[in-house]
Amino acid sequence: MAPKRTSTFATPAMTQAAIRKLVVDSVAAALEAQAATMANADNTNRNTGQIETPLARKCSYTEFMSCQPFNFKGTEGAVGLICWFERTESVFSRSNCTKDCKVKFATSTLTEEALS
Repeated sequence: MAPKRTSTFATPAMTQAAIRKLVVDSVAAALEAQAATMANADNTNRNTGQIETPLARKCSYTEFMSCQPFNFKGTEGAVGLICWFERTESVFSRSNCTKDCKVKFATSTLTEEALS
């Protein structure tokens, strides 16, 4: 059996107070580093510019119709009307219609009893 090695160097045991101090110091250092990073004017992670909203372009009737909106006859009942609303909103979203075009184009899908 090999002899056990004994160390002549004794490591002192850390106390709970020493561990707490290490944790507090580490957290404080991390918070300071984060504050310095956020205060840095050259921080590429911050978006300081104004966000531009895309302008709605005026879509054409042909473009609207190419998205295949539902025609609404007026005889489909409440469920059919809700489906027509949802499909028409989806088509508006895909074709980027402006507000003034939405009424004209949506009314063009009304047929038969829905027109009266």
